[in-house]
Amino acid sequence: MAGTTLPLILFAGGLVYLNYVHDRDAAADRVLEAVRSIRLVLDREMQGITSGLQVLALSPALGRNDFEGFRTEVESFRSQYLPSMALSLAEPSGKQILNTGLPPGTALPMRANKEALDRAVSTGRPAFSRVFTGAVTGRMLLAIDVPVLRGDRVVYSLAATVPMENFQTIIQQQQPNDLWTIAIFDQAGVNFARVPNPEKTIGRMASPTLLTALFKSDEAKLITISLENVELITAFTRSSLSGWTIAAGIPTTSVTGPLWRTLAITAAIGLGLLAIGVGFALQMASRVARAEILHELLINELNHRVKNTLSTVQALASQTFRQAPNPAEAAAKFEARLTALGRAHNVLSEEKWESADVREIVEGVLESFTIKDSERVHATGPEVRLAPRCALMLSMVLHELATNATKYGALSNSEGRIRIEWEKIDADKPGLRLIWQEAGGPEVRPSNRRGFGSRLIEQSFAAQLGGHATIEFNPPGVVCVLECPLQ
Repeated sequence: MAGTTLPLILFAGGLVYLNYVHDRDAAADRVLEAVRSIRLVLDREMQGITSGLQVLALSPALGRNDFEGFRTEVESFRSQYLPSMALSLAEPSGKQILNTGLPPGTALPMRANKEALDRAVSTGRPAFSRVFTGAVTGRMLLAIDVPVLRGDRVVYSLAATVPMENFQTIIQQQQPNDLWTIAIFDQAGVNFARVPNPEKTIGRMASPTLLTALFKSDEAKLITISLENVELITAFTRSSLSGWTIAAGIPTTSVTGPLWRTLAITAAIGLGLLAIGVGFALQMASRVARAEILHELLINELNHRVKNTLSTVQALASQTFRQAPNPAEAAAKFEARLTALGRAHNVLSEEKWESADVREIVEGVLESFTIKDSERVHATGPEVRLAPRCALMLSMVLHELATNATKYGALSNSEGRIRIEWEKIDADKPGLRLIWQEAGGPEVRPSNRRGFGSRLIEQSFAAQLGGHATIEFNPPGVVCVLECPLQ
């Protein structure tokens, strides 16, 4: 049972694990689809800001170097489209000409973030900065620089500084539930928007397990450890527009939890079935073992009983044919005695040779003697069960008594009656007392010759069973009292 059930349990565990791998891959795919969706939202927002700046860069006032008129256009555009952002105009050297974050006429500092400005000037295309601290506000900012062209030459850089709160709002709106961790990183892997715990994590580098992967590919799925030391199923994708990376993850426990629960249920059911199977197998094995033992005992008992039966038959033959004047009469007696022995065997066989009821022994032996008139024999007594040896010896004694009654006693005429009574006696050992009493027949007197029946009753019965037998001739009848142990 263990050899059959354990492989099934392992097979079920393997199926559960394969299902877990499938669920984990499916979860990673869901996370990747989520970060792609957030990237599209982010790119759309950044493209809108970039397009607005590109429109301002084509301003006629700026083309005439009318900075006051351009400031008016910038303020109008900002108040309508970008109210939370500050716009600035700087020369390629980083000298600021205009900054909506300061009043007109205020002395302007050099651009704090020159890396994005240099890229916009060198490439002639919009550039997205890394996280930096603003020279005017002193806050952590991101900048989008759009080049202002005169022909093929970049003369200015028009920039919009985007507060971190704008990006925080985007990912909070895109977060499916509180289990998700979502973050946006700049080109150096610095976190500038994150849920959860933005107040503790913004401005920090990505976790080591994620940071290494960020610079190896533009998109990937992997297992990482978050800044909160939580294992996550993580996916990230990099924006080709801004170069920023969006990453998201869900706890592996959201997948492993059902795995362990399913494994626990599978193991519990499997072990329960194994226990039931092993218990059933042990029970069957014990039954088989008992059957083998019983079979061996039965063989031994059969051998013993066959030997006893053969000895009994041999004794019957010896006693019957010894000095028999008439061989035909001796053969008839021998056959009758074998028949009585066979009836006792039939009774014991029906009871599987465990024991036999006294009434069945009495009725079986006397059946052939009372065929014509069954009312002439009256048998009474409680249910008493005898061991096989006692039952066989009692059947032989009753046969001899019935044979003598047929020849000489109560059954030799039409008036005689036989009364058989028995009871269970309690002495040192439980035993049986059986009384055979004849009445109404011819007068019977003891013979000088002691035949087989007398020796069987008075000697063999006592010798074989350790019992006691007496025959009294009480004219005109016979009274025989038999006492023997039940075993």
